[in-house]
Amino acid sequence: MEFEYDVCKKRINKLRAKLRDNSIDGVLISKRENCFYLSGFTGTHSYIIITENESLLITDSRYAEQAAREAPNYNVIVFYSNVYEEIKNIIKKYRIKSLGFESTYISYSTYLDYVNNFEVKKLVPLKDFIEEMRIIKDDEEIKLIRNSIKIADEAFEYVLMYIKPGIREIEIAAEIEYFIKKQGGSGPSFQTIVASGIRSSMPHAVASEKKLENGDIVVMDYGAIYYGYCSDITRTIFIGKPNEKAKHIYDTVLEAQLEALKRIRKGMASKDADCIARNVISKAGYGENFGHSLGHGVGLEIHEKPKLYSTDETIIKDGMVVTIEPGVYIKGCVGVRIEDMVLIKDTGTEILTKASKEIIML
Repeated sequence: MEFEYDVCKKRINKLRAKLRDNSIDGVLISKRENCFYLSGFTGTHSYIIITENESLLITDSRYAEQAAREAPNYNVIVFYSNVYEEIKNIIKKYRIKSLGFESTYISYSTYLDYVNNFEVKKLVPLKDFIEEMRIIKDDEEIKLIRNSIKIADEAFEYVLMYIKPGIREIEIAAEIEYFIKKQGGSGPSFQTIVASGIRSSMPHAVASEKKLENGDIVVMDYGAIYYGYCSDITRTIFIGKPNEKAKHIYDTVLEAQLEALKRIRKGMASKDADCIARNVISKAGYGENFGHSLGHGVGLEIHEKPKLYSTDETIIKDGMVVTIEPGVYIKGCVGVRIEDMVLIKDTGTEILTKASKEIIML
C-alpha cells in the first residue's frame, strides 16, 4: 500500500497553527512515532524541526537516501558527528528564540543536553503537544488501521486450525506472529499474550511453555503493525466444553462488551463509557474481578489517549479509535477478556474488528 505523504502537509500546517497560538518559533521532535506521523519517515534515528516556514528532518548518513525518499515534504539534513551541533546551527540560522520540545518523552539528561547546547531564549515544554493531535485519526490513519485489524482478524481464524491439546502457549504465539508477517504486517503490536488454564486469570500473562489441556480456557491478546499502525484484539476460547462457571463468566463479559459497544457515543465522557460495562459485570457479581480500564486509544502506539477509565473525564470525539475490552479474572481459577477496536463517528460507532465472539470449543 502506498503511503499518502500529502497528508503530512496537513499535519505540519496544523502543528504550525498550534505553534502560532502559543507564540513558539519552532519545535524539536525526536519521538519516533511523532516523527513518522509528521513526515512518513520510518527510520529509527531522526529529529524534526518545524518552524513557521521550514520543515527540517535531521538524520545520520545511514538514512540519507531513505529520508529523501520517504519525507518529500522536508529539507533533509545529514549530520556526521554531533547532532546537537547541527541543531544549534539550525537554531541560529532560522533565528529560533523559543523552542518547544517533547517534555513527556525526553529524559532529564536529554533536557540538560538541550539547555547546555541550544542557544535559545526559552525552551518551552510541550506536554503531549503532538499526541493530542494524534487522538483524532485522519482518513489515512483509519485506512492503515483497518488493514492492521484485517490482518489480526485473519490471524485468529488461522490459529484456530492450529490449536489443540498438547500445544504450548509459545507455539500459538509464534504461529500468530508468523501469520502477521506473512500477511504483510511488520510484526506484532506488542508481546503476544496467550494464557491458558489458571494462567488466564493474569491479564497480561505472556505466552509460556505451558501445554494446553482439555478443559482449558485460552485467552489470546495480540495485534499487528501495518505501515506503523497497530491493532489490538482479544479472543477467549475453550479446549473442550467449559464448566458452568467459566461459561457464565464468558457470557457476562460478552454481555458487558456488547452493551458498551452499543452505547458508547461521541460526546460521552470516557468514565461513563467505562461505567456501562462495569455495571453489567458488577451486577453479575464480578465487579471486584474487573481491575483494568474498559479500553484505550490505538494508533501509532498500542496505548494512546484516550483512556476509557472510571475516573477519566476525556470527552469521546468523532475520529477516535478505541478498544472495548472488559474482562473478569479470578485468581487461580479463570480469566476472560473480549476486545474489539471501534471507530467513533458522528453518526454512532463502527466496530472495526470482525473476528467471531461466539463461544468456540475446540
